[in-house]
Amino acid sequence: MRYLAYKSIHLMLLLLVVSMVAYLMVYLSPIDPVRAYIGDEILKLSAEQKKRIEDKWGLKDQPMVQYIKWIGNIIRGDWGRSLIYNRPVMDIMIEKFYLSFGLMGCAWLFSGLMGYGLGLVSGSKTGSIVDRIIRFVAYAIASCPSFWTGMLLLMCFSVWLNLTPICCASPIGVDPSRISLAQWLHHVMLPAATLSTVGVTNVLLHTRQKLKDVMESDFVLFAKAQGARRMNIIFKHGVRNTSHTAVQVHFTSFSELFGGAVLAEVVFAYPGLGQALVQAGLRSDVPLLLGVVFFSAVFVYIGNTAADVINRVVDPRIRLNGAA
Repeated sequence: MRYLAYKSIHLMLLLLVVSMVAYLMVYLSPIDPVRAYIGDEILKLSAEQKKRIEDKWGLKDQPMVQYIKWIGNIIRGDWGRSLIYNRPVMDIMIEKFYLSFGLMGCAWLFSGLMGYGLGLVSGSKTGSIVDRIIRFVAYAIASCPSFWTGMLLLMCFSVWLNLTPICCASPIGVDPSRISLAQWLHHVMLPAATLSTVGVTNVLLHTRQKLKDVMESDFVLFAKAQGARRMNIIFKHGVRNTSHTAVQVHFTSFSELFGGAVLAEVVFAYPGLGQALVQAGLRSDVPLLLGVVFFSAVFVYIGNTAADVINRVVDPRIRLNGAA
């Protein structure tokens, strides 16, 4: 509980710094909030009408005064109103989060299981042809940007083979609330496969190296001398000593996962949080842009904290050292 309380205070300080930096960047940007809100109709406004709008929104106040008012509204739960959707920012983020969470969750689980499994195979057969092939594939995946991988998968499975949909999170013309789980999985399959390439390589290579060190250790040599079988050594000693490393690496990849989701959602026109972030940036929707920035900071921090907590459960040595 003391550790979680410390993490909560740390999160509050982090959000304070993120809010300052984000607000400063928006304030220094060439975005005109009035023009972003009204659009081309701003040409029809007189100077007096524009001044009245700026006075109503407090745009003539000092930057610090504007920032304090904005933070006060967020503390009260008022995140502002999106200029694109003409709806409260919080409602949009909740709606988009469900779609993005499903996409990122599928990709995260797939990349973790595949990366850890291939890492165990590669680490148990160090120097073999299997190890070399797995490492080559891992380096190739790491070298390919996620949006480029998505385009290749899109051309292969959607255009040439016609096995998967080209875009969206549901069939076109169908209410998203009425689609079945099978339909959603059919649409999310390709974006999730694209996004899963972000985390596979890190988990695979870290697991491989850790298992290689374990297999070369003295206690494994002693187990071999006692006649223990190779597979028993891997499952009894290898999994136990490599799991906490894989968990740490995989949970700390939340920032890469969120960044990759932005690109994957753009390529596949997936209506998630990443797509909303891109649209907010291109169309100068400042309230939505700042809201998504806040959310991404919380999302990444929760992933890092979860990694620390789970490591304390998985590896007793960390817990005992912390108690000491």
